[in-house]
Amino acid sequence: MAEKATQKPVRRYFSCNIVVETRAKNRFNFSQISYTKQMNDLERTKYEKLCYSGQKCQRIPEALVKLYGAKVQSLDLSYNELVTLRGLEGFPLLTELVLDNNQLTDTLVLPYLPHLHTLSLNKNNIVDIESLIVKIRHNLPSLTYLSLLGNKACPNQLSNIDNDDEDYQRYRYYVLHHLPALKFLDSNKVREWEKGEARRRGQFMKVVRPNLSNIDENSRNNTISNPFTPLPKSIRSPDDFRGAYGKCRYRYNGKHSEGNRFICNSDL
Repeated sequence: MAEKATQKPVRRYFSCNIVVETRAKNRFNFSQISYTKQMNDLERTKYEKLCYSGQKCQRIPEALVKLYGAKVQSLDLSYNELVTLRGLEGFPLLTELVLDNNQLTDTLVLPYLPHLHTLSLNKNNIVDIESLIVKIRHNLPSLTYLSLLGNKACPNQLSNIDNDDEDYQRYRYYVLHHLPALKFLDSNKVREWEKGEARRRGQFMKVVRPNLSNIDENSRNNTISNPFTPLPKSIRSPDDFRGAYGKCRYRYNGKHSEGNRFICNSDL
């Protein structure tokens, strides 16, 4: 009896593949969906995961929202061409959301998902980290895992070779200051000393670089066409020269010479 009481709960996995018909560009495409259900026999709780990756879709299909929106907790939409997250509000129970390798920009709209604790946005086109932080604070109150690798908003060498470790560390301080509940940032665990530095000076750690788009076109053209050079701006023509041709005759007068004081008049 004691051995039976200490046995671990048995988990059973149910998986099935479902074909959903969607319309795109007046053609019918058949997309493969991986749908997995995990059930814990002891606790009688369900955990359902939906994977819809690599389908080259630009928006979330309505069929997914209608069939699985009310019960899916983990959603994988990676390796698509998403430019909008419209329809994501139809997944109110989401706890994990993977949006890697898409075309999402700063205009993305995050719906209110109170249970979401994991958000992966690697390899997208996000530039403004401040705008994204505001959206996360308002709409994702339970978020503890965030990954932004491969975006310009994440200043490491994956996004720009000119970035260094100091740029990335300042970015971490800035994000952790505004999102103190994070436990993992960009697949790296948040350390206690990072939290302390983020509280102390994280609000001043936003990485800012000069933006050439704010310079008017004339100034930019002048800067490019006339780079700094120590040489004269004007180039002299071959006819413009100063010189003379002939024999040069030097005459020494003996003035201002230290040796003159030892020479007598009779020696001259």
